[in-house]
Amino acid sequence: MSSREPSFHEVVKNRHSARAFLPSPIPNDVLYDILHEAQCAPSNCNTQPWSLHIVAGEKLNELSHALTTDLKVGSYSLDFTFDKEAYPNPFRQRASEQGRSYYQALGVARGDNLSRSEVVERNVKFFGAPHVALLFIPAVGDNVRVASDAGMYAQTFLLSLEARGYAGVPQAVLSYFAQTVRRILNIPENFKLLYGISFGIPDKNYPSLSYREGRVSVEDSVIWHR
Repeated sequence: MSSREPSFHEVVKNRHSARAFLPSPIPNDVLYDILHEAQCAPSNCNTQPWSLHIVAGEKLNELSHALTTDLKVGSYSLDFTFDKEAYPNPFRQRASEQGRSYYQALGVARGDNLSRSEVVERNVKFFGAPHVALLFIPAVGDNVRVASDAGMYAQTFLLSLEARGYAGVPQAVLSYFAQTVRRILNIPENFKLLYGISFGIPDKNYPSLSYREGRVSVEDSVIWHR
């Protein structure tokens, strides 16, 4: 989208989880280029154990309607457990700070449950994005190796989007509805939903686009052995 190619440094530094998108889709030829780059991600023994399902158009609307219904009635079907409270500190503290900062950026008060519910519902409406990518992995052992490979694939996909002026947001919450996603997209049971990525052109006028998650220092996460 930009006439100047950004440097790798700029791509990495500028990538962020956009939570608001314009409805215009990414052209198919550009999307194929992004997918070809994502396919260059490393994996254990070159197994490339990822299966990406991209949903758009009427099928996207159908999926959103089904997930919205599931969300409202609390019908969850996770392939992998997730419990934020199970994280020890400081990891749990970081998650809490992220949620607090995000709601503050949107102007939603702590006790405003109605507005908070609307914010949560935006997840299953894919933040207005014209595309969502659902990342599935085959069930292999304890799934840790294939999940790590899929994570490298997803990061390459996200960086490729950013390099072209687009954006994406990884959404673990979409994996809360794995059975519904499998049913609507006709995906075999032996493929497990890791998470989804809503993506497209970021809506820079939306309040959440002024919000950025912080990062801890290198010293807080890297231990040197010399």
